[in-house]
Amino acid sequence: MATSVLSHINTPEDLRKLDPSLFPQLAHELREFIVDIVATKEGHLGASLGVVELTIALHYVFNTPSDNLIWDVGHQAYGHKILTGRKNIFETNRQLHGISGFPKRSESKYDAFGTGHSSTSISAALGMAIASKIKGDTTKHHIAVIGDASIASGMAFEGLNHAGVSDANLLIILNDNAIGIDPSVGALKEYLTKVKTNKKLANYNIIKALNFDYSGPIDGHDFNALLKELRRLKRKTGPKFLHIITTKGKGLKQAEQDQITYHAPGKFDKKTGELYPKSNIPKPPKFQDVFGLSIIELAQKNEKIVGITPAMPTGSSLKYMIAQFPERAFDVGIAEQHAVTLAAGMATEGLIPFCNIYSTFLQRAYDQVIHDVALQNLPVIFCLDRAGLVGEDGATHHGVFDIAYLRCIPNLIIVSPSNEIQLRNIMYTAQLAINNPIAIRYPRGRGQLLDWKKPFEKISIGKSKTLKIGTKIAILSVGKMTESVRLALQDLPVKENTITHVDVIFIKPIDEVLLHHIFKSHTYIISIEDGIITGGFGSAVLEFANLHNYQNNVSLLGISDQFIEHGKVDELYEICGLNVESIKAHIKQFL
Repeated sequence: MATSVLSHINTPEDLRKLDPSLFPQLAHELREFIVDIVATKEGHLGASLGVVELTIALHYVFNTPSDNLIWDVGHQAYGHKILTGRKNIFETNRQLHGISGFPKRSESKYDAFGTGHSSTSISAALGMAIASKIKGDTTKHHIAVIGDASIASGMAFEGLNHAGVSDANLLIILNDNAIGIDPSVGALKEYLTKVKTNKKLANYNIIKALNFDYSGPIDGHDFNALLKELRRLKRKTGPKFLHIITTKGKGLKQAEQDQITYHAPGKFDKKTGELYPKSNIPKPPKFQDVFGLSIIELAQKNEKIVGITPAMPTGSSLKYMIAQFPERAFDVGIAEQHAVTLAAGMATEGLIPFCNIYSTFLQRAYDQVIHDVALQNLPVIFCLDRAGLVGEDGATHHGVFDIAYLRCIPNLIIVSPSNEIQLRNIMYTAQLAINNPIAIRYPRGRGQLLDWKKPFEKISIGKSKTLKIGTKIAILSVGKMTESVRLALQDLPVKENTITHVDVIFIKPIDEVLLHHIFKSHTYIISIEDGIITGGFGSAVLEFANLHNYQNNVSLLGISDQFIEHGKVDELYEICGLNVESIKAHIKQFL
């Protein structure tokens, strides 16, 4: 049996002492290590497997952490983490109190910049490179590794545009594997595909036209080619661009063949690579699938409906509409700003756009929501998947700010369905004839075991639903929290008619008629939301009370003023005091 190479590598300093002839064995062991951990602990798999050779070569040629290495998005940084002092704790990856699934500055000196959203690496690396020049350090290197899906984003082009007219010591590496989470799309993707086979395009191309020293494409799994080119580029000054071709999932047959599934496959057999069979026990549907199947039903009857997603057709389940109505459903790539304004343009022409964006990603298009949609009062329907705490992806992906950042925008309706039937009915109502933009926020994961495929029903905008009637304590809940409150009250021994429970549903416009009744007839009011308290739903309740001079005791439950770490969703809700037991304990204070 060959002696393990990886067992002797704890830092890049160790790596640099190796003879490069051992790199293929190290790459094999590194892939096995990643597969072994991810098979049982879960996480992002395919992206990291695809850049193993590149990771080794970069840390060998460049003097990290003195030289800055930035991984765009960060899905592909597992090998980087293992080689930079985190091998022995890598099994805690994405676990509560463990290491992050993304690069994180506070975690390691080798993580030069925190990433989790895409297309930020070029701007960050350029900023570092300019800073080094200002400080008089002309020898420091700054490397950004970005994928072919991420580089199509507007922000990446903004960075390229600036970098091309600078003399910053910057190296951009395009990791071209023709796929992000889903297959890459767009004209740039088609251009990059042509560059791989057409040498004429390689000699004069878009990147060269932007004043970069362009080289490639080269095989990103060929150590000889990588090391030779990286050494050459290390000696060059100014903005440089290396185009490499890799295979996402490299080294695991199933991950190479089914790159979408094995981006983040869940648990699987590390020896065979096969996914573990799913349980036959009936499960509630995922909210994303309720959206995806419901929009098809609506689109079949309403030809004005169109669907838009920025690079998340599988995650949002818009893939179903793309398959059935390809001319009316659009994956626009990692381009949230474009997705929102595209929807606005469609709305001006009488179409009914459902713009499906994860809550955390809509943050990237905030100006477009305000300026292009709300200011013009265009009836765009935003479907905000992954609202609330999302789990192991952590702080970069939690959808806890949407209520607060949307509630201050005039004209915008905000609704938070508490179950899959409400989601369907709100989608149905929104496409009938609402003359305002509307944001429908719903959580990651599964709903309840309800008969959600009932015929659609129109609902009243701005009206709440009272689930329990009492006279002392009024609990106002939104979205996912409604079911948690119901379960808490189910096990809470209280006198009959003590507690009122309201499923608020509409955060804006808020149900003022009901609130007047609540404040006049109850002593204590508790608001519960799965978003940030500061400026959130509870703040709306307090603003109402202040406006109308109510003096009731109002208690706000939600996410406190902090970024929440990664961990299982149930663990995080417990930490935030939003699990059933914590809600129960909070209510008891007022009995």
